[in-house]
Amino acid sequence: MNYAPKETNIPHDHAHEADTVSIFNLFLPALISLVLLLGGIVMDHWFPQTWFTDWVRIIWYAAAYLPVGLPVLREALAHIRKGAIFSEFFLMGIATIGAFAIGEYPEGVAVMLFYSVGEVFQAMAVSRAKSNIKSLLDQRPDEVMVLKNNEAQTVKAEAVGIGEIIQLKPGEKLGLDGELLSQTASFNTSALTGESKPDTKHKGETVLAGMINLNTVSQVKVTTAYTDSKLSKILALVQNATTQKAPTELFIRKFAKIYTPIVVFLAVVICLLPYFFVENYVFSDWLYRSLIFLVISCPCALVISIPLGYFGGIGAASSNGILFKGGNFLDALATIQNVVLDKTGTLTAGVFKVQEVVFDPAFNQEEILQLVNVLESHSSHPVATAIHEYVGKPNPEIRLEHTEEIAGHGLKSTVNGKDLLVGNFQLMNRFGIPYDVDPNSIVYTTIAVAYDNKFVGYITIADRIKEDAQETIRLLHKLNVKTTMLSGDKNTVVKYVAEQLGIDNAFGDLLPEDKVNRVKAIKAQGESVAFVGDGVNDAPVVALSDVGIAMGGLGSDATIETADVVIQDDKPNKIPMAIQIGKQTKKIVWQNIGLAFGVKAIVLLLGAGGLATMWEAVFADVGVALLAILNAVRIQRMKF
Repeated sequence: MNYAPKETNIPHDHAHEADTVSIFNLFLPALISLVLLLGGIVMDHWFPQTWFTDWVRIIWYAAAYLPVGLPVLREALAHIRKGAIFSEFFLMGIATIGAFAIGEYPEGVAVMLFYSVGEVFQAMAVSRAKSNIKSLLDQRPDEVMVLKNNEAQTVKAEAVGIGEIIQLKPGEKLGLDGELLSQTASFNTSALTGESKPDTKHKGETVLAGMINLNTVSQVKVTTAYTDSKLSKILALVQNATTQKAPTELFIRKFAKIYTPIVVFLAVVICLLPYFFVENYVFSDWLYRSLIFLVISCPCALVISIPLGYFGGIGAASSNGILFKGGNFLDALATIQNVVLDKTGTLTAGVFKVQEVVFDPAFNQEEILQLVNVLESHSSHPVATAIHEYVGKPNPEIRLEHTEEIAGHGLKSTVNGKDLLVGNFQLMNRFGIPYDVDPNSIVYTTIAVAYDNKFVGYITIADRIKEDAQETIRLLHKLNVKTTMLSGDKNTVVKYVAEQLGIDNAFGDLLPEDKVNRVKAIKAQGESVAFVGDGVNDAPVVALSDVGIAMGGLGSDATIETADVVIQDDKPNKIPMAIQIGKQTKKIVWQNIGLAFGVKAIVLLLGAGGLATMWEAVFADVGVALLAILNAVRIQRMKF
C-alpha cells in the first residue's frame, strides 16, 4: 500500500502549504475511520442491543472500516494476482474480516485503523529519510547564462558545449563543471560536500556543478559536458543506491516470504485443532484467538523498519557529503577491520611544489627543464602540474616523438633523436642509466631525469599533509581499525608521512599491481579491507577491496565509478565518519529486529493461550512498527 504523497509541480513559495495539505490528505481516511469508530463505541454503550441496532452497528462499523480497509484489501488482491498470496495485506484482511464475522466490529476496525496510521507514519518517515538524498536532485539549474559575442544569453544547460563561457551572478547555482576565469570567487559547496563553510576559488581552479556563487559576478569556462559532470555522476549513484540491499534486509525479505504462510497455517491449527482435545469447544472463541495470532504475527514492523533504517543511514551520510552506493556497503563498513589508504590526494593535498633542482652542471638547466616541462604536459599527475607552475608555459616549438607512459615509473620520449626519461629512479634502473645519487637519502618526492642515455639529475617536489589526516588516523584506531598506507611515491617519503600520522604500516615504490597484491595479502588473512584512493591507477585495488572508497573531488571518474562509497569533499575525516554511520545503522536495524521479535513472541504466546485480546495484538503489530520507525528515523538526527 503506497501512502506516499505524489510529486507535483508546486511553486516553491507554496511548498510548506502543499506539504501541510498533503499530510492532511494522508491522514484523512484514518481521521474519518477514527471518528466513526469512536461514535460506534459510544453507540454501543448508550443504545440497547436489539435486532435493529445490530444492523445499524454492522453498517456503522463497516462505514468506519472501509476508508482504511479498502486500500489494504486492494493491495492484498493485487499481490494475490501476482502470485504473492501470503502478504502482510492478506494477513490484515483475513484477520479483520474474521473479526467482523464473529461480531468483534470495534476490534476489526481498530486493527485496520492503527495499521493504516502506521503505514502513513512509515510513508512520512521514508519521505524524511529520502529528503537529504532527493535534495541533491535540485542542485542543477535547467538553464544557464552563456556569453556569446559579449552578450549574455539564457541557454538550456544540457545544450552548452565544452569551451563555452558561463556568467554566474551572486546567488546562482553553477550548472556544469568548469574552470574559473575570474580572479577569485567564493562558493557555497554544501550541496556537494555537506560543508556550509564558503570555499574560495581562484582563477584557473576547478569549480563543479551544484556550487552556489556567493559574492561577485563570475565567469566559468565549461570543461565537461552536462551529462558527464561530477554532480550528474553523483546523482546517478544516489538514485541507484536504494536498489542495493544490505544482507540483513535481503534476509528479512526472504524470511517474511517463508514466515507468513507458516503463520497462516498455525492460525488455522489454533482455530481447528482444539476441537479434538477441548471438551467445551466454541468455534468463535478459537477463531478469535487465531485472528489475534494473525494480527500479532504480521511482519510489517520488520518489513517497514529495516529498509527505513538503511534509507536513514544513506540519507545521513549524503547530508555529510558521503555517498553510499547501497545499504550493503553500510553493513560492510560497520565491521571493517582494515583501512588501506593511498597517499597523494587522500592523506596529502595533492598540491605539489618544486623544492629544488639538482642537475649536473654539464647540462644546460634551462634547456632540460623546458624539455621536462613539455614531456610532463602529457601527464595529468599533480607532479606535472607542479613542474608547469615552476617552469612556466611549455615551449610550443619543442617537438617530442614516440612519447609513452610507463606505468609506475614515469615518461619516455625522443627529442632531436635523443631519448628523454622523466620519472622515478626505478625508471633509470629499467633503462640502465647509471647515477651517483642515493634515492633513499632524499626525503622529498624525487623526479629523476636522463637525456641522451646520461643521468642529468633530479627535481625534488613536496606535498602537504591534509590538516585532518592525523585526526583521521586517530579516529580509525579508536574504532579498532588497522591502517595501512600504499603509494607509488618513494619509500622514504611514504615512511616519513606514515610516522607523522601514526599509520600502522606503510609501503612505497609500489606499482598498481603491487597495491593489488598487498590488499590480497591482507584479505588472505581472513580480514576485511576498505581501500581509499583517488587516481586512475587506484581503480583496480578499489574494485578488489570489500569496500572501495573514492575521493570524489580530486578523484578520477574511473575510481569514482568503481568505488562503493564516494567522499565528495576529499576530506579523510569522512572515512571514520562513514564507518560510524555504518555501525549506527546496523545497530538500529538489529534493535528493531530484536524489538519486533521479542514483543511478538510474548504476545503470540498470550494470544494462543487466550490471555491477549485484539487490542494487545494491535500493539504487538502496529505499536511495535511505530516504535521501530521512530527508532530508524533517529539516525538522521545524530551528529557524527
